[in-house]
Amino acid sequence: MMDPVLFAVSVKGDGSGAYLTGTEIGRLLKDDQLAWAHLDANNPATKAWLEKEITYLDELVINALLAEETRPRILRLGDGILLILRGVNLNENASPEDMVSIRLWVDPHRIVSLQKRRLRAVGDIAERLAKGAGPDNSCSFVAMLINSLFARMAPVVTSLGEEMDDIEESVIDGSSDLLREQIVSIRKKAIIFRRYMAPQQDLIKALVDGEIDWIDAVTIRSLVEAQDDITRFIEELDSIRERAQIVNDEIGNMSTERLNRNMYALSVGAAIFLPLGFLTGLLGINIAGIPGAENPWAFLIFCGLLIGLVATQIIIFKKKGWF
Repeated sequence: MMDPVLFAVSVKGDGSGAYLTGTEIGRLLKDDQLAWAHLDANNPATKAWLEKEITYLDELVINALLAEETRPRILRLGDGILLILRGVNLNENASPEDMVSIRLWVDPHRIVSLQKRRLRAVGDIAERLAKGAGPDNSCSFVAMLINSLFARMAPVVTSLGEEMDDIEESVIDGSSDLLREQIVSIRKKAIIFRRYMAPQQDLIKALVDGEIDWIDAVTIRSLVEAQDDITRFIEELDSIRERAQIVNDEIGNMSTERLNRNMYALSVGAAIFLPLGFLTGLLGINIAGIPGAENPWAFLIFCGLLIGLVATQIIIFKKKGWF
């Protein structure tokens, strides 16, 4: 069976780290030196590994780390915290709004993270540790992970806003055809993003206000900046949703106005030809007594009368302002 540990690193406290293998992983996770183990939540052996190597973890925490469906949340147990975060899905052939979860147990001496799908923010921290520019302790790890997640969210939210700008410009230019599907798609994406971003705003607030002993003042300041970022994202998503609804309503109004104009033109045409149809139908019956039936000029005279009638109708309609 494949090893459930994707990688493990000892965090030395100076921004650098060393990769761990074999029994070193379990040993350092029990020591006071900070170690980080990143596991595959899809591996059937992961639960047994957690129960064996990190025996103090509550069953509630293990179940939360391995849950099939998750939403961003924070749970404080003793000196540690259970964190579940979400980041945009930047994997190949994936939709960004299909956000990827990262599940963590963090305390002053160990970090255990699990993933079901690859999340680039995790790779960012591993690379920074290899270069000596990684986190120094557990709290800086949490802040660095959150900031990395949000840094990758920013372009996606900005791109969604730019799509909405293009649609609004098209509507202003009168090119509103086939835009409804795009608007629905943008609204759906904004709703999904917000569903997972809004709880993370509360999560960061809980970290800032929770008075957790091992979260220092520097990390608090970094988390406050992250809180500002997530608030800005949520406000932008709310704005996109409202703009999409307004544009959708405007397209509906334009379609209704165009339909009304067409119906108005048809109504005017029908009103003009209604008396003509009556007269031609009346004179078209094949019975004796039709006026002018023996007169060779009768047809031309009748056509002239019809033209005069149409002209009279047009004059009356114009005076009444019907067109």
